[in-house]
Amino acid sequence: MRTFARWLLATAMVFAGISHLTWSRTEFRAQVPDWTTELVPAVDTDTVVLASGVAEIALGVSLVALPSQRRRAGTVLALFFAAVFPGNWSQFTHHRDGFGLDTDTKRLVRLFFQPVLIAWALWSTRR
Repeated sequence: MRTFARWLLATAMVFAGISHLTWSRTEFRAQVPDWTTELVPAVDTDTVVLASGVAEIALGVSLVALPSQRRRAGTVLALFFAAVFPGNWSQFTHHRDGFGLDTDTKRLVRLFFQPVLIAWALWSTRR
């Protein structure tokens, strides 16, 4: 069951990463908090979206391609999910639409899925 869950998560991560780089770039920009580009002025919103897409692909691939590093990959992915939570929070607090999250209720419900993703990353990469 853990193997299936890990492969499913890996597939989802690679898919999400590719979508960051291609057809969903504009949608993902809604999730980048304003303070990100204020904190690092040399980095624009699109660069953040592209970098996170590359990170998602690498993390997804590492879940299945590096069996000896499975636990570490799961931990890094869990940390990644925690790191992107401020973007989800920003989307909620600034009322930004994206990915069908066009109401505050939908954006709020989405916030509760982040801990699920963290748990999934950790559980699926442990023995």
